[in-house]
Amino acid sequence: MELAGITKRFPGVVANHDIHLTVRKGTVHALVGENGAGKSTLMKILYGMQKPDEGTIAIDGEQVSFASPADAIARGIGMVHQHFMLADNLTVLENVVLGSEKLHGIGGAARRKIKEISDRYGLGVRPDALVEDLGVADRQRVEILKVLFRGARTLILDEPTAVLVPQEVDALFDNLRELKSEGLSVIFISHKLGEVLSVADDITVIRRGTTVGTAVPAETTPRQLAELMVGSELPTPETSESTVTDRPVLEVRNLTVHAAGVSLGAEDEPAGGGLTEFAGAGETKRVLDDVSFTIHAGEVMGIAGVEGNGQTELIDALIGTKHADSGAIRFLGEDITPWPTRRRRESGVGYIPEDRHRQGLLLESPLWENRILGHVTEKPNARGFWLNPKGAQADTRRIVEEYDVRTPGIDVTAASLSGGNQQKLIVGREMSHDPKFLIAAHPTRGVDVGAQAQIWDRIREARRAGLAVLLISADLDELIGLSDTLRVIYDGRLVADADPATITPEELGSAMTGAASGHLEHEETAPEGTDNAGPEDEAR
Repeated sequence: MELAGITKRFPGVVANHDIHLTVRKGTVHALVGENGAGKSTLMKILYGMQKPDEGTIAIDGEQVSFASPADAIARGIGMVHQHFMLADNLTVLENVVLGSEKLHGIGGAARRKIKEISDRYGLGVRPDALVEDLGVADRQRVEILKVLFRGARTLILDEPTAVLVPQEVDALFDNLRELKSEGLSVIFISHKLGEVLSVADDITVIRRGTTVGTAVPAETTPRQLAELMVGSELPTPETSESTVTDRPVLEVRNLTVHAAGVSLGAEDEPAGGGLTEFAGAGETKRVLDDVSFTIHAGEVMGIAGVEGNGQTELIDALIGTKHADSGAIRFLGEDITPWPTRRRRESGVGYIPEDRHRQGLLLESPLWENRILGHVTEKPNARGFWLNPKGAQADTRRIVEEYDVRTPGIDVTAASLSGGNQQKLIVGREMSHDPKFLIAAHPTRGVDVGAQAQIWDRIREARRAGLAVLLISADLDELIGLSDTLRVIYDGRLVADADPATITPEELGSAMTGAASGHLEHEETAPEGTDNAGPEDEAR
């Protein structure tokens, strides 16, 4: 596949300018660059979602033109998006055949084809499994199987390891090697440069909308690759002393949340319990089970866990979008358990949401209106009882400049920004109100290495000033590097503590999947009605 001279213009911005990219058959070709560098636009052009203003695309030496994704699929190109496109209430088979019923039907022939592809590439997919019962890694394999089912010979993978633990990343890379061995090609987009260097055969770097170079993985370091992406040397990270104080900011005691309406049989009960009889609801699963912890001023407490083990419910309970069935939350010494979300926000609770599209932005609204979200009653967004658009607009310009949000202006919609630039806008918005406690859920997901370092520096700077942070992330290097204390969540319970100074990502990944590690201190189950975060917990 050859892309030559690809140029794409939008009002006020040139997204791609004279881009050249050659992908060899049977290779993994990595595409890296800063947020807003033009990677997503280029892939949308290749997948038929947009048409280039200039340039050509050739496949197997034949020049092609795509008017839609259907044209790209017909020429053997498939794309697995960062945000999965699966229907949770359907089975794997139903998701795979949806929209492609003419290929192999919807019955036995389709089932045999799915099994054949799954076995051939080591995907381990079960056709009759409900998607809602699958973990993140299995869902990703279903997405890969979907495009292979449609005959793809070139796969575009957008941030495929963003939500995977190290063991799942290794399994994915094994799958990619199987694809390569069969002559398939993979375009691999990622900001995790260590992974890029370990799996790629070729690397193309895009900066400011144009290709600036290529790299040979065996001859390149992550730092050299990062500096090629940003166009300058990166600052050397500074080691910092602990800023943790003895002043509690957030105290969570025996917090329990039930999944109301979920009926489970005895055979579904995990070995360690996890089901309880809840008045008026029959048998319901505890998605958050008797959780207790304390976060002090100047402390970052990291929560490590495979997605779906209670992290979302914990966030919802803390921010107030869902009330717990039992337990208490104290913020700066005051019981905020019954408080609504708005009162918590106005009192100094910041929130970087895990899903920026669903929870953090109004995608079709301009950037300055998005700056107001969650802070509608606070300066500079408000003057007394009235909104202050001029104040919000001026502060949005400041955020855009300070956080390097790549945008032609503050009046463009949030949807027009790349995912990483959307994230930088959200982080800037939340940090601008000097929160006392910050819920940071995947704060650097989808951002480039330069922006990641900048966000980390902002969090460290605020921590030195006394900010308490709850950090939830799928990036284990981020958890280990930022956290003062680190705890593992599994099946809705905090099951172990880890020392960020000694634990490795591999050991932490094992603990997240339920395996033991020598660098973990396992939680003792407290007697019913007691606080399982006593003085020794505070000392840790």
